[in-house]
Amino acid sequence: MKQLSLILNIVLLVAVGILYYLHFSGGKKDNKIADTPVVSNTKTNIPQGAPLIAYVELDSLYGNIPAIKQAKIDVEAQQKNIQSDYERSINFLYQERETFSKRTNITQHDVDTFQAGFTKRQQDVESSKQERIEELSSRSARIMQETQNKLKAFLDEYNQQKKYTYIFATGTGLDYMFYKDSALNITQDVLKGLNSKTDSDNK
Repeated sequence: MKQLSLILNIVLLVAVGILYYLHFSGGKKDNKIADTPVVSNTKTNIPQGAPLIAYVELDSLYGNIPAIKQAKIDVEAQQKNIQSDYERSINFLYQERETFSKRTNITQHDVDTFQAGFTKRQQDVESSKQERIEELSSRSARIMQETQNKLKAFLDEYNQQKKYTYIFATGTGLDYMFYKDSALNITQDVLKGLNSKTDSDNK
């Protein structure tokens, strides 16, 4: 009986020791977590040492930069001009062919000669349209490349103070993030700074 009592006392003593250890070691752990500093990132509190992430909405950004908006208007106008010129030239050829077909006393030689000329002129019209489209596409690509270079240069300068680890681009055909916290959206900040820098460079 005495041995059983002794064993129970030993078990209780060990249990109390374990609880004592867990209580104070757990308290220290909680205090350590509570004391961990955080870095404020707009509306989101991110633990120190965690990567700072932001993103830019390219559709919104490019849609609000005057130079790009004007370039888009110019490109669309030129596209319409190319198509209009093409349709006018093709219609003129078809009218000539219709007029020729109504002529009387046409020989086979006349038909062959006209058809050869018609085919050549039609090919010239098609080639002219294609060349103008390629030239316009190259110009558009050059404008976008220049814009992206300016954006990258601005973000390099912008991030010297912000210290973001990653800055992502989202937009039509680029949106591979399944979730975006709007607190990480720096589009308006970048738009304001980029437009301000562009205005300053143009003066």
